[in-house]
Amino acid sequence: MSSEDHFIGFRCVECAAEYRIADCKYVCPACGGNLDVLYDYDAVKAQLTKERLATDQNFTIWRYRPLLPIKDSSTVPPLTVGWTPIYDCKKIADRYAIKQLLIKDDGRNPTASFKDRPSALAVVKAQEAGATIITTASSGNAGCALAGMCASIGMQSVIFVPASAPPAKIAQLQIYGATAVIVEGSYDEAYDLCIEASRRFGWYQRCTGYNPFTREGKKTAALEIAEQLNWEVPDKVFVAVGDGNIISGLWKGFNDLYQLGFTDRLPQLIGVQSEAACAIVDAVSGGCAVRESPAHTIADSINVGKPRDGTMAVRAIRESGGAGVKVSDEEIIAAIPTLARETGVFAEPAAAAAYSGFVKACESGGIKSDERVLLMITGNGLKDIDTARRAVKEPLRVGPDFEELIRLVSELQGGLSSS
Repeated sequence: MSSEDHFIGFRCVECAAEYRIADCKYVCPACGGNLDVLYDYDAVKAQLTKERLATDQNFTIWRYRPLLPIKDSSTVPPLTVGWTPIYDCKKIADRYAIKQLLIKDDGRNPTASFKDRPSALAVVKAQEAGATIITTASSGNAGCALAGMCASIGMQSVIFVPASAPPAKIAQLQIYGATAVIVEGSYDEAYDLCIEASRRFGWYQRCTGYNPFTREGKKTAALEIAEQLNWEVPDKVFVAVGDGNIISGLWKGFNDLYQLGFTDRLPQLIGVQSEAACAIVDAVSGGCAVRESPAHTIADSINVGKPRDGTMAVRAIRESGGAGVKVSDEEIIAAIPTLARETGVFAEPAAAAAYSGFVKACESGGIKSDERVLLMITGNGLKDIDTARRAVKEPLRVGPDFEELIRLVSELQGGLSSS
């Protein structure tokens, strides 16, 4: 049996129309809605078992190849994507009187973000399609991830980035050799321009919420969480939400495992957004559809006014029995050093938002004392140094003179020993 027999088609998340693989490329031909990838779980079961995984030494997302929509013959990027660490944060769990707090640090991926997962899969699908150029719109991380994956296999990439993106991210994607197109507008405007460019020029399109395979790459984090925790999924998973594709991907992954019988329960998903960009949380809280709204958060990775995978994100939260949490930009900034000092993990603003949401949920009684909670940390703090610097004091300065240092230490009056 070929491992591509398991991928059997698509279903539109808006109108529920189903299609064969050959009938679709990106979105629903009937209504333009996002597509969900469909699998024959019996075929998957024939190839993917707990026993096989237990002996598999390929600790990347490709260990789950039978549950990904790629061909046996497909060549995957050589970079080590996935199998990022999970840390047990007992001190924080004790402080908030819960059973366990875990964090999964996806800043450990090759280009330092969660977005390496979908970008790796998109590059595989681009090769299958015979493409030579692949494009995406990005606030930074997706572009860096795509550029890095393309560099590893010698493919060209064109990245559309809003001018507000952190300079470190723009520099990173250019270092990988991508063609950067800086758009003097919002992420949503960069997205629309990128979609039109791919239509006009025939470039393969990776954009989140448009390419149905990005969700499949993102679901690999859920597969890892379950396997790394010996198939005992957490009670709650907190994750920052922008376009909505990460949280919908996590839900897809947890459901895949449940359908396969690998797990016997599903976690609640808690979507965290900034008060300044909260279209998905508003939809969840209001029991309504996602409506476009202004977005002006410091957390660039979730600075989205028009969530492109909003329908599936809201569905994931509701079906899981989860909730949406809003946090302020001030709370996000404050969470960066707090998380780093408590765990040793340096998170960018959007990733730190998950911790802010966790704290707010604890303080409001939203987490029970017997619950195990996991925070999805989606990007490394070095991605946005300017924002991180806003969370700390100016460093001490001294000339190259030991007497001057003695005077400075004396003035601190024990501050070093108490800090």
